[in-house]
Amino acid sequence: VQLQACGGGLVRARESLRLACAASRSIFSINAMGWYRQAPGKQRELVATITSGGSTNYRDAVKGRFTISSDYAKNTVYLQMNSLKPEDTAVYYCNAWVVTGIATNYWGQGTLVTVSS
Repeated sequence: VQLQACGGGLVRARESLRLACAASRSIFSINAMGWYRQAPGKQRELVATITSGGSTNYRDAVKGRFTISSDYAKNTVYLQMNSLKPEDTAVYYCNAWVVTGIATNYWGQGTLVTVSS
């Protein structure tokens, strides 16, 4: 699976951005997709996930501000980020898990989100 992420940019605090991750195959066949982020000098951390059945999960710091969703027709997963904070500044990575007997993890390239105060 190839993943192509886009949508990052420079915004001010309290503004919004939407990230998109396009998969090279039907996301119906992908067990779960998600977004991770890595800030300078910090470890990569999970932001949000969505399963093929539509179940979602968020890290506490983004609950109520970020929304992950899927567009099956476009094989794309989105991350709508509202009320952005400077601490959301990071490189955001798209991730996919495919389980067919064995579990295989795929990563897209990162997209930089910078939030100024």
